[in-house]
Amino acid sequence: MQPGGYLVLSIKAARPLSAAFVLIERDGKYLFVLRGNTKWMNGYYGLPSGKVEDGEGFLTAAVREAREEVGVELEPETLRHVVTVWRQAEEPGFEWCDVAFAAGTWSGEPYNAEPTVHDRIAWFGLDELPENIVPNVKEIISCYQKGQTYSEIR
Repeated sequence: MQPGGYLVLSIKAARPLSAAFVLIERDGKYLFVLRGNTKWMNGYYGLPSGKVEDGEGFLTAAVREAREEVGVELEPETLRHVVTVWRQAEEPGFEWCDVAFAAGTWSGEPYNAEPTVHDRIAWFGLDELPENIVPNVKEIISCYQKGQTYSEIR
């Protein structure tokens, strides 16, 4: 027992990094960002997304990332959880918990709000995606299309 009555256990618990993703749809097409000038997956399309910051929940992160990346305003209560994907990262010892939401409503005209990390934005139907989609985003989309709410990538 530690002072204050807390029991300290020696358990090797996972500490995944966390990211929030948003599926923003208009007229049957979904909004993607083309990664560029980053340290990972340049030249690949991803969804508006990003790391969850300390003390921030997935919904708050999704709203913030949509505003920061594509200039879209979302209300947390209009977001619907669609899939959670746990994945082993390419770097040894790292794993991720990706949580994706579908935006029910949104406001603003999307634009490339982060030109230093995205080359452009694009709209694609889910059945007409280009080959260069970030792998975990492919999994998110596949699950979304099947109505599957959880997946693991090893």
